Amino acid sequence: MTLSRRQVLQSTAASALLAGVSQRALAQPAPFETVKIITGFTPGGTSDTTCRRVAAKLAPGYGKSVLVENRAGAGGQLAIQAVRSMAPDGSTILQTPMSMLGIYPFIYKKLPYDPVNDLTPVSQAAHFDFGFAVGPAVPATVKTLPDYLAWCKANPGQANFGSPAAGSVPHFIGVLAGRSAGIDLRHVPYRGTQPAILEMIGGQLQAVSGPVGEFTQHVAAGKCRLIATTGAQRSKFAPTVPTMVEQGLKDMAFSEWFGFYLPGKAPAEVVQRANAAIRTALADKETVDGLEVMGLESRSSTPAELAAMLIADQKRWEPLVKAIGFTADS
Repeated sequence: MTLSRRQVLQSTAASALLAGVSQRALAQPAPFETVKIITGFTPGGTSDTTCRRVAAKLAPGYGKSVLVENRAGAGGQLAIQAVRSMAPDGSTILQTPMSMLGIYPFIYKKLPYDPVNDLTPVSQAAHFDFGFAVGPAVPATVKTLPDYLAWCKANPGQANFGSPAAGSVPHFIGVLAGRSAGIDLRHVPYRGTQPAILEMIGGQLQAVSGPVGEFTQHVAAGKCRLIATTGAQRSKFAPTVPTMVEQGLKDMAFSEWFGFYLPGKAPAEVVQRANAAIRTALADKETVDGLEVMGLESRSSTPAELAAMLIADQKRWEPLVKAIGFTADS
C-alpha cells in the first residue's frame, strides 16, 4: 500500500507527539507509594492543620498515599530528630515552626540535631501572628493586655500563662510582656497550643500565648477572650483586637512561619521536586481557604529564600534570648 504525502506527514507528526509524551513520562518520576509529613505537635492545631491541608494536595501526584504523623514532645524536637535520621529521598518531609531551628540553638547547650546540616530547606509553608488570650479564671473586667498585667500584679499567685513549647516565640512574648510591666509571669509549657487552651478554658490556667488562629473557634464560642495580637498591624483574622504595640508595648511586634524540610544532604533534584509539589499545593484555593480558617496565610518560597529567612531570624533572636536569660536548664 502506498501512503499519500498527507498520511506520511500525519504519521510523522503522531510519532513525534508520542515520542514527546514518552520522554516527558520518563522525565516525570513516579509518585512515591507513601509519603510522610511529620510535625512535632498534636492534632488539631495550626501546625497539624497545615500538614493535613498540604498532604491532601500532594496526593496522588507526589505520593499515592500522603500521611501526617504527629510526633509531639520535647517542644517539637522529636519530629526533627525523626526526620534527620530518614533517607533524603523526598518521601519524608518535616514541617516545623521557626522556633525549633531559629531559637533553640541559643537556649539548649546541646541540641540533638543541627538546624543547618541535618535538614534541607524546601519551602516556607505559612506565615502567622500570635495572640494573647485569657480564660474564665480571669475576671471579665480584664479586656486588654495592660488590664491583665495590672491584675497579675495585684494577684501574683495567679500571674501565669501557657505556650506551645518552652523556648518558643509565644513563650518569649509572654515573658517580654510581663517584664514590660515589671512582672514575672510564670510560664507553663505544653505540647502544642490547643492543650494549653483547653486548660485555660477549663479554668486551670489564666492565659495562653500562641498563634492567633488557635484561638478563633474558642473566642467565637465565648470560651476565652483574645486581648492582644503581635503583628506590626492588626491581624485580619482578629481585626477588632489591638496589637501589643497599640497597647503601649514597644518593640513587641512578632510573627513566625512554618517551613517544610527534607533530611540533610537531599539531592538538588529531590529538593526541586518536593518544592514544586508543595508550592502547587500551597497555591491551591482549598489550601489557602483552609489555612485562613486557622489564622494562617499560605506562603511558599524557594529553598534559598527559606534558608535566608532562618538566618535572619537567628540573628534577631540570639540577642533577645540572651537578654531574657532563658536556657533549657533554667
